[in-house]
Order: sequence, then C-alpha cells, then structure tokens
Amino acid sequence: MSAWVKWLLLGAVVGGVLGVVATGLFNGKHKEAGPPILSLPGDADQLIKDRNLNPDDVAAALATYQPSGRHDEFIMFASGGHSGQVHVIGIPSMRILKTIAVYSPDSWSGYGVGVKETALDEFNRTKHPGRGPLTWGDTHHPALSETAGDYDGQFLFINDKGNGRLAVIDLRDLETKQILANPVFNNNHGSTMVTPDTEYVVEGSQYAVPLGHKYAPIEKYKEEYRGLITFWKFDRAKGRIDEANSFALEVPPYWQDLSDCGKKVSDGWIFVNSINTELATGGVEDGNPPFEAGVSRNDMDYLHAINWKKAEQVAKAGKTTTVNGMKVIPLQAAVDEGLLYFIPEPKSPHGVDVSPSGKYVVVSGKLDPHVTVYAADKILAAVAAKDFEGKDPYGVPVIRFDAAKEAQVELGLGPLHTQFDDKGYAYTSLFLDNAVVRWTLGGTDQKAPEGGWKVVQSIPVQYNVGHISAAEGDTASPKGKYLVALNKWSVDRFPNLGPLLPQNLQLIDISRPGDHCRVIYDLPLGIAEPHYAQIIKADKLKCWEVYPQIGFDTHAMAKSPSAPTEPYKSSVTVKGDTVEVNMLAIRSHFDPEHVKVKKGQKVKWTVTSLESTRDATHGFCIPSYNLAASVEPGKTVTVEFVADKEGVFPFYCLEFCSALHLEMMGYLMVQP
Repeated sequence: MSAWVKWLLLGAVVGGVLGVVATGLFNGKHKEAGPPILSLPGDADQLIKDRNLNPDDVAAALATYQPSGRHDEFIMFASGGHSGQVHVIGIPSMRILKTIAVYSPDSWSGYGVGVKETALDEFNRTKHPGRGPLTWGDTHHPALSETAGDYDGQFLFINDKGNGRLAVIDLRDLETKQILANPVFNNNHGSTMVTPDTEYVVEGSQYAVPLGHKYAPIEKYKEEYRGLITFWKFDRAKGRIDEANSFALEVPPYWQDLSDCGKKVSDGWIFVNSINTELATGGVEDGNPPFEAGVSRNDMDYLHAINWKKAEQVAKAGKTTTVNGMKVIPLQAAVDEGLLYFIPEPKSPHGVDVSPSGKYVVVSGKLDPHVTVYAADKILAAVAAKDFEGKDPYGVPVIRFDAAKEAQVELGLGPLHTQFDDKGYAYTSLFLDNAVVRWTLGGTDQKAPEGGWKVVQSIPVQYNVGHISAAEGDTASPKGKYLVALNKWSVDRFPNLGPLLPQNLQLIDISRPGDHCRVIYDLPLGIAEPHYAQIIKADKLKCWEVYPQIGFDTHAMAKSPSAPTEPYKSSVTVKGDTVEVNMLAIRSHFDPEHVKVKKGQKVKWTVTSLESTRDATHGFCIPSYNLAASVEPGKTVTVEFVADKEGVFPFYCLEFCSALHLEMMGYLMVQP
C-alpha cells in the first residue's frame, strides 16, 4: 500500500488536515515522514490503481462518503423545475433522499391520483381564475421559513412560475399542505422569499400582463400592462397562507426578476431586480426586434427597493383597490406613500442577494462582468434626503446610483447569483465562464483574511452554472463548509443516455480560507431542471417518525373525522347512492377484503393504517380506477370515485411491507 494513501487516511481522522494533505500530494510536495499509523485492506491500493484514481479523487471520496447508518450533516431542498416537485438531497453524501410532490401527481404517495386529502386535489377542486385543473408546475425558488433571519426548520415554500402559484410544505412530514394561485397575475419568478420572521411570503411577478387576467392589446403595453409584488400573510400556527390578510403592490411593467428580503439593518425592505426597462414588446414575426435584443438595449435597469412594513400599514389602512378578491396597492399610491423606489443597476440583472448582516445588497448583471454592491444605509439615507436623479416614466423616484453604490467587483463573464459563508467570503456564479468565484466582502462585513473587495479564487464547474446554494448561505448566520453549483449543462460528465441530459449538481468544499475551494462530487439529477436550492443544518429539522395518532389526516394535520376509533372496526355502509368503506390496514391484510358495490354508485373509501412502527408503510391501489395511495403508520387517506366500470378488481398493498406482502389484497366487485 502506498504511503500517500495512508497519509490521506490520517488526514481524514484529524479532520481539516485532509484537504491540505491532498493538495500537497497533488502538487508533488508530500514526502514520507515516518511509519504509517493507519492501514487499508490489502486490496485497496490495487483498487485505486485499477480505477486510475489520483490523490484528489481519493480525498474527495473520503470527504463525501457516508457509511451505512451515518446521517448527513446538511439537507438541501432543491426545486424540481418543470417536474413540478422539490428534491431532498443529503450533504455531503449528495444522496437523493426524497422527492416531495407539489404541483405534479405522484403515484408513490398517491398525491394527485385519487387521494382526497392532498393540496393538489384541493386546488383542482376549487375554482381559480384562469387556473386548472392543472397537473404540472415549474418550480424555481424554494424558501425555508425563518425566525430572526435564520432557518427554523418548520416550513418550506415553493413557487410555480408557469401558473403563478405558491405552495406550503410542512416539514414535520414533508408533505404539501396548501396550493394557491395569484388571482391577479399569471407568472411568478422572484418568489418564494420570506421576511425575516416569515410574516410574509413574497411573490414577485415575471412577465407583465394586464392585472386580473384581463385582455389588453400589446399596443397598450405601457398603459395597461403591469407587474406585481404580492405579500402573502403566513399564519404559522395554522401552517397556511392567510389570503384575507394578504396584499399586493402594483409596479410598472418592467419584468421583475429575483428578490431578496432585507435583514437586520435592512429589515423592513425587500429588493427586487428587473429587466426590460425598455418596455420592449417583441414581435419578431412582424419584423420587430426579438425580446432578447429589445430588453437588452439599456445600459441600466432598475433595482426595486420596497418598504414592505410601510406597505403593510397602507394596506391595513384600506388604501387599496380590489382585484379578483385581492387587495392591491395601486402604483400611484405606492409612489405617493413612499413605498417604492428605484436604483439603477447594471443591464440585464438576474441576481439580488442581501449579505448576512443586511448591510449590503449584491446585484449581478448578466451582461456586465461586475457585481455591484449597494449599501443599505446609503439607500436609506438617499431616501431620507431625496437624493434622486429623477423619476421613471411612471413617477417612481430613482435614487442616484453613486449615492447607493458601495463597490463594484469585476468577477468575469455572466455573473448571476451570490451566496455567503461564515468567513467573510461571497460566492457568485458565472454562467459564461463556467465558474463560481470566491470574493471578499469589504467594509464592515469584512472578516476574510485577504481584506478589501477582491477576487480570491475562480472555481471551474461543468457547465453553465445558474444558481448556487451555500449551507444556510442566504441567512443571517451562514454555516460555510459546503456550496452546491446547480449547473444547467452536463455535456460529457455522465454516460450517453440519449439527447435529454441530466443536470449536474456539483458539491464544492468551501471550508478553508483563501484559494482552496474545490469540487468534490458530481450529482446527475435527471428529474427536470433544478433552479435554486436552500441548505439547512439537518438537526434543525424535527420530522415525525410516525404520525401522532391513529387516523391522522395529513392534509388537515389532525385526526380525520372519517377515521375509526378504538376499538378499531371496519365497515361498509350504504348512504343513499354512496357506499362508504372504512378499511383498516395492518400487516399483512386489509379489513374488509371483499367490497361489493353496484355500477354507478359513488364510493367513499377510507383506509386507516393501524401501524405504529417506523417505516411500516402500506400502499393501496384499485386497478382501472386510477387510484393509488401511500398509507404511512397512523395515517388515514380517503379516495372518492364513481364505480362506473363493472367487473372484479383486485386491490392490493403497493409497499413491500412484510413476508406476506403479496397476500395483502382483496377484491372490489362492481355488480352490473
């Protein structure tokens, strides 16, 4: 066995030495210094040779390998793009632990395929203007609930850009509890973001349209089209959005892009960037400039600075109009009340991120090689002094650029998104340069040893990186240690399995100061495109192992009124034209096993698991009726259908629950 392998193992034991040893080996600087302290099995050295691994490969493997039964330190919640779902990934192992069904049906959990107690079912049964029934979504930006600007591990919110929706996920069981649609707008992108104590979930629009799902010709774009920033009030006790106490703010028809909420010194404000200050309307088929050119002419666009706490008071005072039941603060009222200000920002911005102290707002322009850093205290001082360089065409005051700017740092081509760590570094993705840049935060946030506002390292990634996510890297207390690059292209990273390629999520070790960051894992994610992710310390999550009581309705998060009570008994009863089945599930049988109905009757079928052992999950399905459900320990699910197909239909357990799993079945007999 070679000496360098033994020293790598020694480095693993003593923690941080691992990376230093690996770096030294790779540079050819390591020299043997005494007898080995640890040893590997005799075939390990041969295995390394056979697989053509170098020292960095072995170091990366040791840094990410999780032995069986050992849990990850962090959990990442990544959007699932147009799969409509959310992926749960362990870090540093980069193991995919779970997919949370949100906007698309999921037969594993029964979500959207017959189970009545799901958010998707509730949404599709409720009338929403211009919405539904819908079975797909385009998730972009997950947001964990916060207390005092730090993740508290209680809830997760996720948007649906395609259909202007927002969902609430309860992290006690990682199930979606609520889906609602914006009654005023079609698309959202700068969402979901939360205020520091999750008072509101912020939903920013994307493409301007006439408000209220109305029609207006494109020739009336400037007059009739608008953007929208919605503040959904969150009731933490109920775990639901409180629509009655929510409100929205009308903004000009620039395309509002991403947003971030202020914290600490900037608490009470949100910052939203925008593109298309040109008010371009496209129409390449008519000989007009295409949108990609039309919205990229101006050298500067507008960063929106919104005083949400003041807007809340304006909404409570009734200075709103009502559009499809939503309270909306009109654009003119926003100007008159001093709620909305613009700050020039480099052209085509796509990232806006508030530093951990809340003192700095970092903006990246896709067509500018710099990141621009604004100081929150300078913005507030400019507002107070009315240090404006004029107004936009809609009368919104425009803060003088140099009055708000703190610094500009040249990073490279295509800067997009910024995250932060606990050592005074910021990290920005470069889409065109295929890299993540580590740079130092100057000013009063400065803790990095290099000092100043300057680039420390450019870390190559494969390829076309979009969002990045550091461990709690957008909170008041980042954890550092790891960062994930969510790359749009994978090209040659994985075996060729056809033209539709997976995304490549790369794990980067950012634990050491200076220029020692390195990629240590590639995760192919072939489940649509993850856009953004948030990473939380695993010990902040307090998930249930089993449901709190037998008969638990996971949508209501309370005991189901349809569930049986002790002593648990099954029943089949006929009430008018409806047959009500109350079924029990316990290893390894259903009770009852025979259910007889007549063709045309309505069926309300409730299944309750009597299990109380962790992981003793059952499934339930009825072939030909498009019904499937997951019945975890203590859970109750209800499916409703019309028995419109005569015949004999075996129902059975979907989860391999015991040695007699195959025998856990029964017959639905639909008589002519």
